Amino acid sequence: MQKRTRKYSGVRSAEVTSREIKHREIARYAATQGFVLLKNDGLLPLTSDARVFLAGTGAVHAIKGGTGSGDVNEREVVSILTGFKNAGLTVVNEEAILSSTTDYEDAQAEYVEKIFNNMSNISSQDFFELFMREKRRDFKRVPIDEEAVKASDAAFYVVSRVAGEGKDRVLEKGDYYLSDIEKEELNKLGKYTDNIVVLINAGGPVDLSDILSNKSVKAIMNISQPGMELGNAVADVVIGKETPCGKLSATWALLYGDYPNASTFSHNNGDVENERYTEGIYVGYRYFDSFNVKPAFPFGFGLSYTDFEISDVKISASSGEITVESKVTNIGNKYSGREVVQVYAACPQTGIKKEFKRLVGFKKTRELKPGESEALKVTISSKALASFDEEKSHWMLENGEYGIFVGNSSDKAEIAGMVSVKEDYVIEKVEHILPLQEKLEEIVRPDSVISELTKKWKEEAENKGIKAITFVPVTEERAKKGRSDLDLISKDLAAKLSDEELTALLMGEISKGQDNIKDNELIETGICVPGAAGETTCALEEKYGIPGISMADGPAGLRVLRSYDVDRKTGKIYGVGLIGSLEGGLFRRDYKNEDVDKYYMYATAIPIGTHLAQTFDLELVRNLGKLVADEMTEFGIAWWLAPGLNIHRNPLCGRNFEYYSEDPLLSGEMAAAITLGVQSIPGVGTTIKHFACNNQEDNRMSSNSIVSERALREIYLRGFEIAIKTAQPMCIMTSYNLINSIHTANSYDLCTIVARNEWGFEGIIMTDWTTTTAGGSKSSACAIAGNDLIMPANQIDIDNIMAALKDGSLPRSIARACAARLIKVIFQTIGMEDIEAYNKQFGF
Repeated sequence: MQKRTRKYSGVRSAEVTSREIKHREIARYAATQGFVLLKNDGLLPLTSDARVFLAGTGAVHAIKGGTGSGDVNEREVVSILTGFKNAGLTVVNEEAILSSTTDYEDAQAEYVEKIFNNMSNISSQDFFELFMREKRRDFKRVPIDEEAVKASDAAFYVVSRVAGEGKDRVLEKGDYYLSDIEKEELNKLGKYTDNIVVLINAGGPVDLSDILSNKSVKAIMNISQPGMELGNAVADVVIGKETPCGKLSATWALLYGDYPNASTFSHNNGDVENERYTEGIYVGYRYFDSFNVKPAFPFGFGLSYTDFEISDVKISASSGEITVESKVTNIGNKYSGREVVQVYAACPQTGIKKEFKRLVGFKKTRELKPGESEALKVTISSKALASFDEEKSHWMLENGEYGIFVGNSSDKAEIAGMVSVKEDYVIEKVEHILPLQEKLEEIVRPDSVISELTKKWKEEAENKGIKAITFVPVTEERAKKGRSDLDLISKDLAAKLSDEELTALLMGEISKGQDNIKDNELIETGICVPGAAGETTCALEEKYGIPGISMADGPAGLRVLRSYDVDRKTGKIYGVGLIGSLEGGLFRRDYKNEDVDKYYMYATAIPIGTHLAQTFDLELVRNLGKLVADEMTEFGIAWWLAPGLNIHRNPLCGRNFEYYSEDPLLSGEMAAAITLGVQSIPGVGTTIKHFACNNQEDNRMSSNSIVSERALREIYLRGFEIAIKTAQPMCIMTSYNLINSIHTANSYDLCTIVARNEWGFEGIIMTDWTTTTAGGSKSSACAIAGNDLIMPANQIDIDNIMAALKDGSLPRSIARACAARLIKVIFQTIGMEDIEAYNKQFGF
């Protein structure tokens, strides 16, 4: 096999490329498909010649996505002002907005300077906390001018929120709650107009009580954080060029206290060391349904400019699958639009206590004109109906009747069919994993609520004349196996490596130039991808032909540098420190050197993970994966450190924006779709993360997730399982946290028993960054558990692996197995010549 010759990443010209133009168009459309219209009293859409007033924090600086590793260094972000103007709308207070933009830039310069002044003895965690605190500052606002508001056809108020890596959101005004200024401004707007549109520009839920109680608010749209085409996409929906068709991927509660873990989540109870998952399987809508708690907006909810009818529902069962067929018709008379058919199942409640219903399938229509229909088919697997029996350690379908509900949101799904399982079926026997180390008191489901809901759906089924059809479940297969020829090659190479060479291979490196805070130092070795998160070693290239490959952050695109310099005399790259690579180079200090060649790498910032899940559109997400893969190929990135598919357990998790949903099926299907898109392009792959239970950011390095095995398997691992079995990502990244007192990176149960033995994962497993230094996991223990790559390693890690090999605590057979898996995947990346798409070997 031939390794590829390296070259500098990016292009020499700063001009906009045809690739950028094409990808921005795709990103713009994707953004429109994830907007969720929560309320509309006939105000939207507006005509393109309407006059609008624009206020709120997002009027000046709307937020495209989250911070930290979730960021993307795109060329620009289209503001809402610019988007409205591009669409032909007249923004009556444009001058005031532009003036406030200058104020914002001045305030931003102040907080950058404040951060620099505190960086002499600052840790990376302290930096992120200071950074997030400054980012959440309430900058000067656009004034609410009475005459301008009255001269408009509608007043738009943008509620923007920032969140990111290393810090959870807070239950305070200006974050989960509206600030006093926001409430005051909304009330003032309501005195001058009865036509207010509120745009929620946040990565997760915010409290809407003040907004919903304002009678002048006629429309509310969750625009989430939709990427760099934010302003254009919002305008497309506001003027009706696109009809909103997104659905919520998480439940929005009436009150924060309605979430089952509200008082104990993260810092709320003062204990960030131990996070007790007392809600068990009752997460999101599973809780709200089963405990009869009414939300503000339910899971799967989203309005349109038109209306749809779901009819002609037919349920059939064969070969271990249930098929739900339906016809969707646009019954409106003016606007085209798209609808999502959502299928839920109510399982028998006579044995293991279960949630009332769960999502088991979904499908989105194409754009339907008024009067047009489309036939859809949704397939439900046996595993989707199964529950985990903790005592017997198996997945099973209990005997009884399963109600099949069909609708366009979790609260509007109606009984449409019924299947009968004649006896208890064990579809998968597994080993016990990660047992509790202390007693965990989980909340108790109110049987009276479940009994009443079950009685109701069965009566409705009887009234509709629905008869149960027999369903015979089948065992779910492991993931498909890949290339056996590469197994032989990689194992043979791994067997030749000395202890020093084995250690070098298992030790990943931080991207050259990012191993310190300093900027603009010449990188001494190799050609890297500036701004990439890390690399595998180049030490074995010359002797064994095993290339070093680069990997990049950015679940909403690629996080690489917008530009970098190459010294003409030496050909070496001027490095940019970790801090300098953030926020599009906001923290980078300029230097003067004219004897350089400048290269440009403008990436496309696509919508955040939550926004993509709100599209409920697997084909769209798969195409976005191809978009990212094209840019990976262009920049020389082999592994994308995405997607993230941890569960939205609580709305205050700082990285929920990166993750898809509170529902494991939706999360897994989305992760699989984007993986299939990326890996359809030769030489590049995804890294699903964070494996597992990375559901809080405060004290993320050492927080202990105390969770039952049933909740772990049914809620927190299920999405990973779906992604692996249906898409075989190249990589998995373990998380920082502990599960039941075991660091996930040290968990043989997770990495080997579950991922490889049960699910059939064939790729490599890596640690999250500094897991072994800041997180307290020894690198040798990570390898024994099944982590193939320590990211990034330092001398302590190297010494630990070498000593463990010498004294036998890390058997060489295990180290060579890690090395062989790593070599096998590297040989299928863009580090090599003449590679084919990773999907191909699995038949995807």
